[in-house]
Amino acid sequence: MKKSDKSQQVNTPDELTPDENIILDAMGLTASSRRKFLRQVSTGSLGIYASSFFSSEVFAQTVQDLPEQAQILLNEIKVNLRVNNMVKPLAIDSRMSLLDALRERLALTGTKKGCDHGQCGACTVIIDGKRKLSCLTLAATCEGKEITTVEGLAKNGEMHDMQKAFVKHDGFQCGYCTPGQICSSVALLEEAKNGEASYVTEDLKNIKSGLKLSEEEIRERMSGNICRCGAYNNIVQAFKEVHSGDDVMPTWEFATAEQMKKAKNA
Repeated sequence: MKKSDKSQQVNTPDELTPDENIILDAMGLTASSRRKFLRQVSTGSLGIYASSFFSSEVFAQTVQDLPEQAQILLNEIKVNLRVNNMVKPLAIDSRMSLLDALRERLALTGTKKGCDHGQCGACTVIIDGKRKLSCLTLAATCEGKEITTVEGLAKNGEMHDMQKAFVKHDGFQCGYCTPGQICSSVALLEEAKNGEASYVTEDLKNIKSGLKLSEEEIRERMSGNICRCGAYNNIVQAFKEVHSGDDVMPTWEFATAEQMKKAKNA
């Protein structure tokens, strides 16, 4: 007797899960066409299709545009976010990050999603005057706090001084990390005024307010913001101009063989 080939067996519409039936309904497949479709794809393939279907048709829309049944949240909470001097009441999942709330719910897409793991700094915003990674901050924890994104830095149609300096010194190339770089730089200005220490502060016992940061200090304090284009020198120069009025471009020289030898033997 010939053994049955289990690899050729497919689930009938009645054996599909409710989620799978929803997907196939959305595709407009009838019972007979479903069997033909299921013979051509595996269960794993259907799962992949499901993720792309829901991503493109559901998650890309704002909550107001979704059908009523899709607006049900498993862990719904209500929160009032004060963003760029405006209060935004939202009903969100308690696990939603501030980054997703800003981008997906408030359409403030200036804040960028880079690594989504707190490693690149592209999502940096200012919360109560401090630099924060919005991808690692729960939106639910921001009730009553003052949130400033890159969209909120300009006043009365006039760019912030830091934004002007970034443009002047070409502190960006692709521009993806730039909103986070600028927000981080603006908050760093306040850190210097308040005399906050960093890893390269020489004397932690004698820190004064109104610090004039050295280039080493600037690079250390801005090290959490990664620029994949490598525009660091221009970013430092833009910050220096706003911070201390230093508009002199640094000069770069290649070390001679003799200088390299001395440095090696030092």
